[in-house]
Amino acid sequence: MAEHRAVWGIDIGQAGLKAIKLRYAEAADQVLAVAFDYIPHAKILSQPDAIPEELIPQAIEKFLSRNDIQGDLVAISVPGQTALSRFIQLPPVEASKVAEIVKYEARQQIPFALEDVIWDYQPISGGVEESGYMLEAEVGLFAMKRDQIMQHLRPYTDAKIEVELIQIAPLGLYNFLCYDHLGISPGDEPEESDEHTIMIDMGADNTTLLVSNGVKIWIRNVPIGGNHFTRALTKEMKLTFAKAEHLKCNATKSPDPRAVFQALRPVFNDYVSEIQRSIGYFSSVNRDAKITKVLGLGNGFKLAGLQKFLQQNLQYDVERVDHFQALVGDRVLNSPIFQDNLLSFAVPYGLALQTLQLTKIRTTLLPPEIATARKIRRKKPWAVVTAASLLLGLATSTVGYSKVASSVSIDRFGEAESRLEEVKGKVSGFASAYAAEEGKITGFEEQGLKLVENLETREYWVELYRALNQCLPRDTGDALDVTEITKMNRIKLPSITAVREDDLSEWFNKLRPAAKDRMLAQDKETAPEGEGYLFTLEGIHYHDEPKNPTAGQGVLYVVNTLLKNLQSWTVQQPGTPEVSVRQLGITHATVIRSSKNLIRFYPGGKNRSQQFAGTGGQPPGFAGAPAAAAAAGDPLAGGTGRRPGLNAKILLNTDADDGKPKFLEIPQTTFTLQFIWKPTSVSERLPQMPGSE
Repeated sequence: MAEHRAVWGIDIGQAGLKAIKLRYAEAADQVLAVAFDYIPHAKILSQPDAIPEELIPQAIEKFLSRNDIQGDLVAISVPGQTALSRFIQLPPVEASKVAEIVKYEARQQIPFALEDVIWDYQPISGGVEESGYMLEAEVGLFAMKRDQIMQHLRPYTDAKIEVELIQIAPLGLYNFLCYDHLGISPGDEPEESDEHTIMIDMGADNTTLLVSNGVKIWIRNVPIGGNHFTRALTKEMKLTFAKAEHLKCNATKSPDPRAVFQALRPVFNDYVSEIQRSIGYFSSVNRDAKITKVLGLGNGFKLAGLQKFLQQNLQYDVERVDHFQALVGDRVLNSPIFQDNLLSFAVPYGLALQTLQLTKIRTTLLPPEIATARKIRRKKPWAVVTAASLLLGLATSTVGYSKVASSVSIDRFGEAESRLEEVKGKVSGFASAYAAEEGKITGFEEQGLKLVENLETREYWVELYRALNQCLPRDTGDALDVTEITKMNRIKLPSITAVREDDLSEWFNKLRPAAKDRMLAQDKETAPEGEGYLFTLEGIHYHDEPKNPTAGQGVLYVVNTLLKNLQSWTVQQPGTPEVSVRQLGITHATVIRSSKNLIRFYPGGKNRSQQFAGTGGQPPGFAGAPAAAAAAGDPLAGGTGRRPGLNAKILLNTDADDGKPKFLEIPQTTFTLQFIWKPTSVSERLPQMPGSE
């Protein structure tokens, strides 16, 4: 246990300042309530004519005039609705890297730069460590904007109060629940239970709803508080805010209680609906959770009829906290003012418990620079004592060495010193000679590196061309028996060129919109940067769809085969795991030009019978001639003529006299395809874990 100093827990809400002073009695293992204070504001802070910047310092000044806090620690709260609370299930991670993973998650969860917020985290539940890895660990992440923290802290610093702990109010409630109601101490390891308790802390403008089983925490802010009931009375009964507040607090004593409750009913219904919606959402994500009871807190919960109304509509036992079970100190606990405002002291009670290190929660939103400066200041007296001790020891040592030095003479040690200088000269010479030889070796290593350095990247080019080959369309299965060239899945690449560009964005910016539209969405939106290779593929194919000869299938065939593969293909490299073309460094693939023409084929005289062999001299559609031509190596061998601008399937023309083939017309599509290649090493292709940089 830390030093047993008394602790003040202070909570400044919309209605007033609540403070309680606790001390831990180790011998009796009890927490003693030493003092308390309750200072209501002259006006509720949320009223239009209230000035919080004046009312809060006035309350603190009055608190200091009535209480001596010299030598005591001070813990304060900040509203939960202005802070961020997240509970994150961590993936399996090395125990030493939990902090890095949490920092990565903080960047994702906190909608501001980490430099602009004060944040802290703490493991909440789970976290079994096996073989150096944390499994099923859940952490709580709590954050608040730095300027808001400083705004809440300013009245205390102006009053020269040193704040030891800044905590969000819902965690103060959690500390109170665990210690006072569930009896959980810091050293306890409670088993996670399905039985959960709901705490409803109604303030002036908001209600904090907290659900916990002593291990896990679930927090939600309900934007309805006591002021909403007061405003309903001002609207329905035409009263001032002060009179409506008095009537709300004394509804049962009013001349017409029925009219009062009738005016409050819409707010009652809205309040219960919000509570039911919150509980319903919690139950939907925690299906095994069982709600055993509901605890009501906050002065707003003293509203007549609220407890009964909640119990009837929620179908749970609703209890209003009427005493603190784990706290002793009759002078405080039996005070009429304390008893009258007991419901509002749960948060400062929980803050003081944490500062006494009697709870599992250890997080704080105190700015680190303040905590560091305070720690240094507290250690200064010890540093002065240590420095004085060192100076005294040094002085004593100096006196002793001076006596020893007086016994040393040149006559006694001169010869030895000369030999020492001689040895030093030899050592220096050997060191110089060694450095010279080392320089020669370094030069040889650099020359050797220049001779073999290209070998390190040469295999990347082999990988690239292997990937290009795998991305080309090809026939498989029954399609291997197809003999019509217009139905074969083949693309010919007569030309592949690669040019190294210093600035790839220039190429991207010059592309036509139609070419960019054929890129992947992520490539279309982001231009390539820096240097790399621009690949240009000049291609030809004769594929056509005979069912729709005028649909312009030439470029669509390229887009649906080669281009699609270059954008998403997974390549199998020998001896290595499968990698995608993007992992190899291929991006921004697109077709920038295409045209479709009819190529006229004139069969040679001597080749006529060979080209139609097996057909009885009669060409069977397009089955015989293209197969023979393809077998010869080039479907256009034997002479060609070009007729541009047509989209048609193959036409077989015959002489009018003998019916023998005169020429063949084959649809030919030529295209130009380009992509960017930035070679990647094997290590760059491996997935990186967050926070592993």
